[in-house]
Amino acid sequence: MKPRIIVCGLGRTGYKIFCLLKQQGAAVFGISDRTIPGEGSENIVVGDLRSPATLVAAGIKDAHTLVLASNDDAINLGVLTQARLLNPRIRIINRLFNQTLGERLDRILPDHVSMSVSALAAPIFSFAALGNKAIGQLELYNCTWPIQEILIGENHPWQGLKLSDLWDDPSRMLIYYLPKDGEIDLISAVVRGKTLQTGDHLIIGTKPTIRVKRRSFWQKFVKAIANLRQYQRYVRPVMLVSLSLLAMIFVATLTYVCVNYNTSIVDALYFSVGMITGAGGEEDVVEKAPASIKIFTVIMMIVGAGVIGICYALLNDFILGSRLKQFWDAARVPTRNHFIICGLGGIGTQIARQLHAQGHEVVVIESDDNNRFLHTARSLGIPIILEDARMSATLKAANSDRADALLVVTSNDMVNLEIALTAKAVSPKLSVVVRSQDSQFACSIQEFFEFDSVLCPTELATPSFAAAALGGKILGNGMTDDLLWIALAIFITPKHPFCGKAVKESAMKANFVPLYLERKNYTIHSWELLETRLAPEDILYLTMPATALEQLWRTNDSEMMVG
Repeated sequence: MKPRIIVCGLGRTGYKIFCLLKQQGAAVFGISDRTIPGEGSENIVVGDLRSPATLVAAGIKDAHTLVLASNDDAINLGVLTQARLLNPRIRIINRLFNQTLGERLDRILPDHVSMSVSALAAPIFSFAALGNKAIGQLELYNCTWPIQEILIGENHPWQGLKLSDLWDDPSRMLIYYLPKDGEIDLISAVVRGKTLQTGDHLIIGTKPTIRVKRRSFWQKFVKAIANLRQYQRYVRPVMLVSLSLLAMIFVATLTYVCVNYNTSIVDALYFSVGMITGAGGEEDVVEKAPASIKIFTVIMMIVGAGVIGICYALLNDFILGSRLKQFWDAARVPTRNHFIICGLGGIGTQIARQLHAQGHEVVVIESDDNNRFLHTARSLGIPIILEDARMSATLKAANSDRADALLVVTSNDMVNLEIALTAKAVSPKLSVVVRSQDSQFACSIQEFFEFDSVLCPTELATPSFAAAALGGKILGNGMTDDLLWIALAIFITPKHPFCGKAVKESAMKANFVPLYLERKNYTIHSWELLETRLAPEDILYLTMPATALEQLWRTNDSEMMVG
């Protein structure tokens, strides 16, 4: 019997999760705070999400998994507490914006999995900026692999190549194979040495490359000097006032020396500085001077007090305020082959983190100087331009004409569109990836304005929530047409149906694709993996269609999960 899955909070994201689970054949029920047009009352309960009566009406006591899909963390936590009181064993998939809170809940609560739309969607944005048309992602060997769908054409380099040749490449994971003619599972095709023909479809995961690029101190210094000319506005007021102060001191010193040749330059300088700053000293310089020099001294005192006050204020704002950080960020803006991220929200921060971890140079444009993620980005050494990205001058300051790609990921669709159009006007050849909250709007503006990619975070994250709800430790997922593919890890116990069988035999029978096997302190992959017999305490990493997960439902929960 299929386990009962409840999706609580049928907003934009929740309803998509609900529909996808239903599409994959799961026994799914929804809880909404309002009626949904076109949906009957058989599988949806309308009421207060946090009400025990609403949860009971949805079958919470007999449910296996609860997906908390509201966009309000407080509501999700309120439902969580009520659900665990009614069913202490229920598995929770919790959508949380606050990822730190989610990590703490994962450590404290058993069978609790926190997920974030931003964290799930950000890698796809990064892959798009790097030129990969990813349909999903895969967490393997402590890094995120993009999943791509490949159509074998007449001129494709893999046309006529044996699948077995691709299987033996450790930098590539074969996930799914759909021949143009007939039906055959991937492992059978690999074992039989089947060749790729025109019209075949192949889904693969590709290991990301990490760029190791170290700049010498001299290169960094030259880059900083080259950028300073574009950011004179940060230091111009300080420099002008400082130069005015030095000029006053120079004029006063020269005047006192010329009037009285018996006065040394040092004494005149000492008096001038003390007189202008108000510190005093060496009054003998003007004690016997003519009345005109005394009037000159009075004027210098008054003007000097004003200049000193302005100078102190500007220096205080520059050093103790945010000006020094802005100036330093401006000096470190990459000059070429970098990525520009407009909008430092949850998705923007995750994208910046991932691109930076892969060795790419990144610059962020953010208009809010109180943004809570500024410190996070600066701690990674990423320069930030605190300006409006809709202004062409701001994009030029980020060297957009020599950048590899621009990612526009603010939370406002209209702002994103305006930034993207401005970028295309400034740098027509620049690759632009745009975020849109509405999937239909995303498709229309991508086609009309010919942006490289327009992505909807909800669309990208939904399969991951659905995959997690279906069970197991989910490592990734991908969508092709209407088929959801899931990557997961299963723990082999003595009673597991796969125990004692060869991986090749189990894969052909259960329609999954093995990725690799963890056995004690080493891993097994490639051809050796297919011939290996599964033993207790093995951890098998695999991909399979969500519709085939019913075979795993027959096992106990402990046998599906990785300890």
